[in-house]
Amino acid sequence: MTKTLVSIAGYDPSGGAGVLLDVAVFERLGFAGAGALTAVTVQDSARVSRVLPLPARRVEEQFRALRRANPVAGIKVGMQGTRENLEAVAGILSRHKKVPRVVDPVLRSSSGALLLRKGAWRGFLDAFTMKADLITPNLYEAEVLTGRPVRDIEEMKEAAERIWLWTGLACLVKGGHLEGDAVDVLFDGDRRVTVFPHPRVAKDVHGTGCYLSAAILAFLARGKPMALACAMAIEELRRELAAAEPAAGGRWVFRLSRRAGPPRPAERKRR
Repeated sequence: MTKTLVSIAGYDPSGGAGVLLDVAVFERLGFAGAGALTAVTVQDSARVSRVLPLPARRVEEQFRALRRANPVAGIKVGMQGTRENLEAVAGILSRHKKVPRVVDPVLRSSSGALLLRKGAWRGFLDAFTMKADLITPNLYEAEVLTGRPVRDIEEMKEAAERIWLWTGLACLVKGGHLEGDAVDVLFDGDRRVTVFPHPRVAKDVHGTGCYLSAAILAFLARGKPMALACAMAIEELRRELAAAEPAAGGRWVFRLSRRAGPPRPAERKRR
């Protein structure tokens, strides 16, 4: 039976981010995808105009129903909307320690709309302390979560280490908005820093953070070590960025034209 990965995140009706994109990435990488919605947004690929959070108890009910139907092989957390959802989902993660868990701290949209109410920002790291395997903030999110500027590679390293010391979670700080080539920085639980430089794709693509964290979860669920899972996901994202197509408002969107499929027999043997 195909293993199921679950995204607990928001609903983007354009399909370019959130649960719909996560499920597409999971399925592209050889898994069954499922989603528990935390909020519904009114948006297109360029702008979020309204956010409608769901009650925390409904999020928990969705996840329980999914878990009853299929064994869960991994969980990705994205947009949460409210402090109550944040706390409920942290509880879900704490009860599923045997599967890989990736947290993407979605705080606001690129158009400026709040995707997590500001009152919950301060307690974000505390909520997920020791309850996941990886957290994947971008530069802005790393600044908010650490309270310090994150503008270059050295500050990315410091932020990743600070978040690891605070939470016990491996931390991948995403440097897609750095000047020059893009660089991501991983600080893992063994106090090792891995730097992933990669050529910049000159496209403003909707949903890149969602795509990357979903792909990392898929590779972790295949049994890949953390640094390798991040490297494979970054390369997967780079290929799909190159294939992205124009959309509304000057942005671009993913077109998942290829399918990686399930692990090959050789991969299963190595595991």
